[in-house]
Amino acid sequence: MLSVIIPAYNEETMIPITAETLTKVLDEAEIPFELLFIDDGSRDRTWEEICCARDRDARVCGIRFSRNFGKEAAMFAGLEKASGDCCVVIDCDLQHPPEKIIEMYRLWEDGYEVVEGIKEDRGEESGFHRFAAGSFYGLISRATGMDMAASSDFKLLDRKVVDTLNAMPERNVFFRALSFWVGFRRAEVHYDVRERVAGESKWSTRSLVRYAINNIGSFSSAPLQIVTVLGIITFVFSLIFSLVTLIQKITGQALGGFTTVIILMSFIGSIIMLSLGIIGYYVARIYEELKGRPRYIISEFRAGGQS
Repeated sequence: MLSVIIPAYNEETMIPITAETLTKVLDEAEIPFELLFIDDGSRDRTWEEICCARDRDARVCGIRFSRNFGKEAAMFAGLEKASGDCCVVIDCDLQHPPEKIIEMYRLWEDGYEVVEGIKEDRGEESGFHRFAAGSFYGLISRATGMDMAASSDFKLLDRKVVDTLNAMPERNVFFRALSFWVGFRRAEVHYDVRERVAGESKWSTRSLVRYAINNIGSFSSAPLQIVTVLGIITFVFSLIFSLVTLIQKITGQALGGFTTVIILMSFIGSIIMLSLGIIGYYVARIYEELKGRPRYIISEFRAGGQS
């Protein structure tokens, strides 16, 4: 059986459309399935629409968080509750083509354990959004040593991969990178991002920046290397300035006054404060992990079944 995991946040208009579309596509392909909608603390009628979808079709399951815990938590909640032999994660807005699930499932039947959805085209995006996304994936790809430039959360995972991810104890997780990191036999399915059928995107520029920072920090220690690089830059700068000062002393030229001192102090102080900020960020992440709080809290669960 295939488990389809669908995180949703304020998607009341999309729930019935998504449930109907996925059901039609999978029924036509004669694939046994369950749909797991995860309400990530929505403030609209998302949960009520999930319950209505469950009443119409017993193969629909609903998970409701006690508050908004984020998309990563929602995806892992779906993985932990899924009962299928393989799982597909897909966005509720249907920008990931549902028809591609069939292609992923056939590849899984051929023995592939991870089937990646690779974006051929990102759809309609602003120039800034496209630049920011490219910069983020460039950074995370260099930090992890894996090419994630066109990757997405749209992917199929075999049961053994799902069990491996669920067994990981860390709380701050980056699903897209972890599914790369675990390995296993892989295949790719290429797709073009579609426009939303209804509603509007819940991702603002601010939330995307926060998402990028959190995921880079949770999966890579590369930012800590910036401290080392800044230290080297400061050391080289001090050597050059010391050499210039020594030459001026030997030649009897006047040394710079307060302007030079202020510039040096400002430069070194900025480097120190930036370095402390990066280190403090990682100390905070360690503190969060040590507390051992759950990734999410489920307030309601509507189980499904085969009809």
